[in-house]
Amino acid sequence: MVKNSFISVISQKENRGSVEFQVFSFTTKIKRLTSHLELHKKDFSSQRGLRKILGKRQRLLAYLSKKNRGRYIELIDEF
Repeated sequence: MVKNSFISVISQKENRGSVEFQVFSFTTKIKRLTSHLELHKKDFSSQRGLRKILGKRQRLLAYLSKKNRGRYIELIDEF
């Protein structure tokens, strides 16, 4: 897993249950699964897991966009 300075900033200022942390952890899982699927194209269970994680991240971002637009824009700018 790739370490990023952004994760240390989030973990210091907010808890691990925050929407920002969840989105960041889903993003790292998505990157890891994408690189796995480039090697194993017929791993259909991993493809399904990737689609589920993409949907979860999309729903969390939609929730954050509705509830707190400023935090949403700040999160998008970090990526």
